[in-house]
Amino acid sequence: MAEVTRTHVIEDLQVGSRVVVRHRLPDGAASDALGDLVAADDTTLRVATRRGEVTLARADVLAAKAVPPPPARKGPPHTAIGTDDLERVMAEHWRPLERLDLGGWRLRASEGFTGRANSALAVGDPGVPDAVERVERFYVERGLPAVVAVAHPADGLGEGDPLVDDLTARGWTVRTPTVVMTAATDDLPAAREVALPDGLHVETRPEPDDAWLAQYHYQGAPTVPAAGRRILVSADEQVFLRILDGTETVAIARGSLSPGWAGVTAVETAPSHRRRGLGRRLLAEVADWARDRGAASTYLQVQADNSGARALYGGTGFTVHHGYHYRVAPSA
Repeated sequence: MAEVTRTHVIEDLQVGSRVVVRHRLPDGAASDALGDLVAADDTTLRVATRRGEVTLARADVLAAKAVPPPPARKGPPHTAIGTDDLERVMAEHWRPLERLDLGGWRLRASEGFTGRANSALAVGDPGVPDAVERVERFYVERGLPAVVAVAHPADGLGEGDPLVDDLTARGWTVRTPTVVMTAATDDLPAAREVALPDGLHVETRPEPDDAWLAQYHYQGAPTVPAAGRRILVSADEQVFLRILDGTETVAIARGSLSPGWAGVTAVETAPSHRRRGLGRRLLAEVADWARDRGAASTYLQVQADNSGARALYGGTGFTVHHGYHYRVAPSA
């Protein structure tokens, strides 16, 4: 049975990610191993390919990079990707301070900052019959509520799924039903197509400055803790945008990157500047940034009951891919 194991990192590749590794063969020719990176140490890499697991000597590796997941169905990449694979992609854009793997599940903890970084991502098989109990122990040991993130079709809350039904029977309550929306990056508007009101301009930075952080209010929190600052810069690459009215920051967004994918998070507009097209301009700015980096697809997440935001995103080219929500264990 699978045990909880720590995530290992080989240079900028993470165990569990899909990779292509070009390596030297005994006759001097080169070949590619495409699959999931299952293990890495100082001398070897192990890659699970379609033909079985292969062990490669690091001395024979010519190049290695992470690649997007394979399509689960026909269609463009942003719709062809499967739900579990897209959940794994999104997890790489918002990495926790601590992660332990339980089979295919990811147990994440980050001092309580955001649900994404403090929940067990329940995708794949945990490999053990007592997975829920292990999740509970993991969070109790860290002084955090036990939370499971459950992905499901956009309609409903995953009723009929064995895990959902089990958590319901245990009394785990629903929190923050959310819709995941995706788009082909090339179909999104460019910044030059979305004019700003007179007197406003855009600034971008690779890290959030104090003015950006002051405008970011995750679920009403007045300040971003140190844990949050680390999570915000946890992706392979990210960009922080703000729209200024003179010297005042009136809207912000964060773009992030993983192989083949861009993500849009932390979109906020000051109440005084809403309904002026600032959100649409921020999306266009992220799209330009993503196109420059070769990200074919873009995703975002929006609370299911936020009809205004869903209309905005739908109007720029995003469509619903799937839904997810959190299940929270009963208080002790």
